Amino acid sequence: MGSLWHGFADMGAVTQSGPFVITRGDGTRIYDDKGNEYIDATAGLWFTNIGHGRTEMAEAIAKQASTIAHYSNFGDFASDVTLELAERVAAISPVPGSKVMFTMGGSDSVDSAFKLARRYWVEQGRPTKKIVVGRTKAYHGMHAAGTSLAGIPANGEGYGELLPDTETIDWDDAKSLLGLIERVGADNIAAFFAEPIIGAGGVYLPPEGYLREVRDICREHDILFVADEVVTGFGRIAANEWFASGRFDLQPDMMTTAKGLTSGYVPMGALIVAPKVAEPFFAGGTWWRHGYTYGGHNVSAAAALTNLDIIEREGLLDEANRVEADLAQAFSPLTELETVSEVRTGTGAVTAVQLADPSNAMPAIARLREHGVSSRAAGQGALQISPAFVMTTEEIGEMADRFTKALNEL
Repeated sequence: MGSLWHGFADMGAVTQSGPFVITRGDGTRIYDDKGNEYIDATAGLWFTNIGHGRTEMAEAIAKQASTIAHYSNFGDFASDVTLELAERVAAISPVPGSKVMFTMGGSDSVDSAFKLARRYWVEQGRPTKKIVVGRTKAYHGMHAAGTSLAGIPANGEGYGELLPDTETIDWDDAKSLLGLIERVGADNIAAFFAEPIIGAGGVYLPPEGYLREVRDICREHDILFVADEVVTGFGRIAANEWFASGRFDLQPDMMTTAKGLTSGYVPMGALIVAPKVAEPFFAGGTWWRHGYTYGGHNVSAAAALTNLDIIEREGLLDEANRVEADLAQAFSPLTELETVSEVRTGTGAVTAVQLADPSNAMPAIARLREHGVSSRAAGQGALQISPAFVMTTEEIGEMADRFTKALNEL
């Protein structure tokens, strides 16, 4: 059982202590190989919006796999289920008339947006617009583009310069973007990437008005605004909206998505492209030589359609709003604990419990498991909470109580 190389792991420590083996999930709970039950505080890795163990999802996946599991959509090929999903995603996107390119996950979506941003400006006769801008604390996946854009220094250590012409600005100060524009010139900047809520970097909520301000700066200076909604999309930052871009009225030029599209039941992502950016490639005669063998995978598309059906039928966008309020009420009191310096909550179905001593993060995760909660560390000593939308008010209260007991034992 020692052959698996885990992502984001000290493999020496994992080898010594053994993996935490999950064998089953049911609703908001997961179970390990010893039969122990845990509240799933993170919905897998931000993604299981509808909860674990949905037989309806399994049935849709099996039905599609037994019909046709997948066929490439390169050239003029397409599958009926993938066409249907593209129309469905475009219909709920915040920018009318958007086009949808499917990927296998968030990192694919980010790399696709990075490439398309540069290629778009070439098609516009402005090839000097190459610089792509990210923010401190930001996480944009782990492909070459996402690693280059990342604002988490540790994630880029040891690789050298993967992609040139990338810049990083302050995550919470729009004037930092203006300063970069003044320094390098708008004619050299292709795109600005922003997570509406910073996720893996520590669950940081946007300062009041910040997102609209940077969006307006991008419009004024002819810079593409890319909303990285891999974490926030498909209801996670709801306010009765499918996307955070809808909640904050961002009208992005591109959106990168994944996770909640299928609730993690099978891999899938999507790059959602506003008409302005798609138009040169749909006018005829221009190829974007880009795509993925498994992009628009038929089984994944069937799963995504069923996932969206469940969210709509069960009113889970409304439930995400309730989860937002419940998290704020249940976890805000944890600021009184000696081990906690801050609780970031109140915008979306996400919360971070920031530990006063970041080195306590891994011991805290271990204590939480002892109290029947599965969480993870994010950023510098923050504990991630991003539950399924089906988690009840009572369960959120129970989870907060278990957090309190675990943190009091540090």
